[in-house]
Amino acid sequence: MSKEKVFTGYQLFIIAILAFLQFTIILDFMVLSPLGAQLLQELNINTKQFGMVVSAYAFSAGIAGLLAAGFADRYDRKRLLLFFYVGFIVGTFLCGIAPNFILLLLARIVTGIFGGVIGSILFAIITDLFDMQVRGRVMGFVQMAFAVSQVLGIPVGLYLANIWGWHAPFLLIAGISVLAFIAIAWKMKPVSAHLALQSGHSAMTHLRKTVSQKRYLTGFMATTLLATGGFMLMPFGSAFAVHNLGLTMDQLPLVYMVTGVCAMIAGPLIGRYSDRIGKYNLFVAGTVLTMILVVVYTNLGITPLWVVILLNTVLFVGITSRMISSSALMTAVPEPADRGAFMGVNSSVAQISGGFASALAGIIVVQTPSGMLQHYPTLGYVVVASMIVTIVMMYYINRMVNKKPQPVIEEPVLEPMV
Repeated sequence: MSKEKVFTGYQLFIIAILAFLQFTIILDFMVLSPLGAQLLQELNINTKQFGMVVSAYAFSAGIAGLLAAGFADRYDRKRLLLFFYVGFIVGTFLCGIAPNFILLLLARIVTGIFGGVIGSILFAIITDLFDMQVRGRVMGFVQMAFAVSQVLGIPVGLYLANIWGWHAPFLLIAGISVLAFIAIAWKMKPVSAHLALQSGHSAMTHLRKTVSQKRYLTGFMATTLLATGGFMLMPFGSAFAVHNLGLTMDQLPLVYMVTGVCAMIAGPLIGRYSDRIGKYNLFVAGTVLTMILVVVYTNLGITPLWVVILLNTVLFVGITSRMISSSALMTAVPEPADRGAFMGVNSSVAQISGGFASALAGIIVVQTPSGMLQHYPTLGYVVVASMIVTIVMMYYINRMVNKKPQPVIEEPVLEPMV
């Protein structure tokens, strides 16, 4: 086995700041789930309206991503990142001061327009700056943002929400996002090597070319299915835990924290392992594990706290394995000149399909007068079915990537700053 490549000081900074930025984006989305039970009561809304709040972000993010995709390869990625991150901070702040359902819905739309594009820019930067052989490790750290949001963000957010109300977590996210913005503006170098590869075609022509290529369409189809699972189960996760599993609101932070700690430890290990055994092999293993846990978890009744924590932990490890391996594999699909556009469209596809999944979940799940959710197992079966199809889709993507020569990143681009 060859010796693993050691990251430079600047590479480590890029990984750290992108992971922190990803943390703020993910936390902004994920915090809605544990706040679900509180929002349903305080805003006097039903499950369909709550599903609209979740899906509003996804739909606006998807539309914005498509509109921006044609321009994604025409600008320095650092400047593009800073522009959309400012919009995300403003949208999150508006969520923090929204007094009712309508204004919260509008604020989520604003947040989605800007925040939904950022993920695609991050992946394009990672693809530009890191070789395929180490992208599993990089994704392991960057996607660790999901786990960190579980460990720190969500418990702190719930704690603040229990004291000062549901607005507090959004204000916290907006505040720490300003710190990430300053670090990127101050330390990050321009990411502009892709500009020399542009053909001079218009943005619409570039977008049309991207969405019409057969190998890209295969990636978009796989992403559609990948987005289904999280968007269907996550929005009602806290309500299901409280009303169906018998947990209290005070126990939820402990569940998220323990699960997140384990996933945070597992993330970098999973990323490193995906580089060793192959991204697709790990994806299949993680998917099978996730399918088993989804069926078990969604069919539970009143359950002891320790069992809920154990099942959540194993489930999240499976989900993390899928996320890291599929993200690393997907970065190898586009040509260097199309990375921004491909990632933008791919992110939009994920957001839009996730929005439909959230809206569908809000229709399928019914909350009884006692608060208990009905038909939650149905969501689990739909998710499992999508995962089975996704294994097949990712097989063809993996075969396509293996046939395609991957460019080697020039080391001088990544020298530490002076």
